[in-house]
Amino acid sequence: MIKNRKIWLLLGIFGACLVILPWIGAEKLDLRAVLGFLGGESSPDSQIFFQMRLPRVWLGLLAGGSLAMAGAALQVMFRNPLAEPWTLGMAGGASVGAFVARVCPALWLSLGPLNTSQALALLGAAGALALVLAVARRQGGTGGATILLAGVTVGVMCGGAIMVAAGVVSPDKLAGFHRWLLGGLDAADWGAVGTLAVISVPGGVMLAALTREYNPLGLGEAMAAGQGVNVAHVRRWTAIGAGLACAGVAAVAGPIGFVGLLAPHAVRRWAGPDMRIVMPGSFLVGGALLALCDAAGRWAAAPLEIPVGALTALLGGPLFLWLLMRKR
Repeated sequence: MIKNRKIWLLLGIFGACLVILPWIGAEKLDLRAVLGFLGGESSPDSQIFFQMRLPRVWLGLLAGGSLAMAGAALQVMFRNPLAEPWTLGMAGGASVGAFVARVCPALWLSLGPLNTSQALALLGAAGALALVLAVARRQGGTGGATILLAGVTVGVMCGGAIMVAAGVVSPDKLAGFHRWLLGGLDAADWGAVGTLAVISVPGGVMLAALTREYNPLGLGEAMAAGQGVNVAHVRRWTAIGAGLACAGVAAVAGPIGFVGLLAPHAVRRWAGPDMRIVMPGSFLVGGALLALCDAAGRWAAAPLEIPVGALTALLGGPLFLWLLMRKR
């Protein structure tokens, strides 16, 4: 019952972000003018609120929640508290795929909210994770420091690949991708929200469906198998779900790291290790965290903006180092 109350509290914070954060920005909005849109009256304030800020907050909530759920699931799957899409190289691989699709017009195809950017992002995330797992297994396992070293290395390689690709792109075209390369939500619109939802929501549903299997899996593969858990099935669908979450975020917002590390650890310390609480709690905390960081970036340097990817790195980097130092 107490844990249920905690989830309700997190849900309240999540809802408060949705209501309050669209009012934060360089331009001060008039409440009466904004509400006049609901009565059919259009104004600059209402256009800013409903066409720019509201979809941006929605995008932050959904992207942060997706990355946080992926991080929580990967930490259990590999039994490693430092595992998350960024440290395993998945975010980097997805970003390479999405960037290649963006800068190569010959590869660009779209069908409604779906496009080749998402498809190549998914392939990039899958390829990066496959490479990391292959290296880790060759060194004797996927639960220790080897997988983190492999993941960070693959992430650095992916960053280098993006820089090489950016070097052959015309400066005019590259200027439009600059904020995306840093990880940002400033290009958000309702189309981007729909695109993210089509890719990341199915991934989140896959991860949520495996919640009951994650608790015994966290005690070890042998223990989980003894309790009737199909470990190979859980691993396969966790990789697919996390890959979809990374691909969706990378396609619309670029490389954003450490949300999948910050949110699950915050929920576990506050509500305990039960994955039936950690998974939904991570979605709510991760979404609120990314949306709040984006709002802080808009407010702190107004009328300029600080990329949200930079802020999450500043928050997540010290936590990663702290966990690395205390991990035995």
